[in-house]
Amino acid sequence: MRRWIREHVLAVRDALGRLVRHSPATVLNVLVMGFALALPAGLHAVLKNVSELLPRAAPEPQLTLFLRTSAASGEIEAISARLQAHAAVARARFVSKDKALDDLKQSAGLVDVVDELGRNPLPDAFIVSARKDAAAELEGLKKAAEEWPGVEYAQLDSTWARQLGATLLAGRVSAAILAVILAVALLAVTFNTIRLQILGRREEIEVSKLIGATNAYIRRPFLYFGALQSLLGGLFGWGLIALAIRVLEHNLGDAVGLVSPRGSLLGLAPVEVGLLCGGAAVLGWCGAWLSATFFLRRLEP
Repeated sequence: MRRWIREHVLAVRDALGRLVRHSPATVLNVLVMGFALALPAGLHAVLKNVSELLPRAAPEPQLTLFLRTSAASGEIEAISARLQAHAAVARARFVSKDKALDDLKQSAGLVDVVDELGRNPLPDAFIVSARKDAAAELEGLKKAAEEWPGVEYAQLDSTWARQLGATLLAGRVSAAILAVILAVALLAVTFNTIRLQILGRREEIEVSKLIGATNAYIRRPFLYFGALQSLLGGLFGWGLIALAIRVLEHNLGDAVGLVSPRGSLLGLAPVEVGLLCGGAAVLGWCGAWLSATFFLRRLEP
């Protein structure tokens, strides 16, 4: 066991030494990996903030019940009582047809046109707002209200919610696709880096094999090199995202505090940072393993 631990410690030291000795190439690779990892992770951070901020700024979903022109006062009172008793309803406001006509005149500037109609074509209506935790129940209330006596038509104004959900879903899918593409690119960068290192140490590797070194022993430092280099790339990518968030907060100023309960934008959570850096290290390890395994088999003495 001690021997196994000692071999891995030596492999880590060897990998760190290579990172330092080849610092220009290491810095370039870390920069490339960092930018590649920051793209999908940054998009994820943007979607997190959009998911939190937009619902606070977007209008709340409303259900409008248009009543029949023949609806009696008793039916209107019954509808009002049902709405007030419903668990999902925060408030229900009755808008008479005369009030609706006056609002139409004032908002659209159609005074002359409306006066020429001779009669009021608008129906009485109820405008229903849902509780914050029960907006999804408005769809069920809409279907039920359409069967109530005196209700002609029910309209649910939740287009913004569906559009927001579709936009966020498209963003998450795009982030996942981008993450897969850039993960393959990270594998390719590590694969090529290890290939160049193996070819540069070809004679040393062939001599090591002649004195009995196994492929696993020779491959080990390359694996740690790939993992450490990619880990540095992940840390750099996280730093880019954190810097971008701070720059946005500085430029947006008080606008962030108006819509965010914390008064600041969301960054990557500690778990997400761990997944970013750990995933990068695993990808680097896998890319190094593929490259070292492939080329070491071709360097038989």
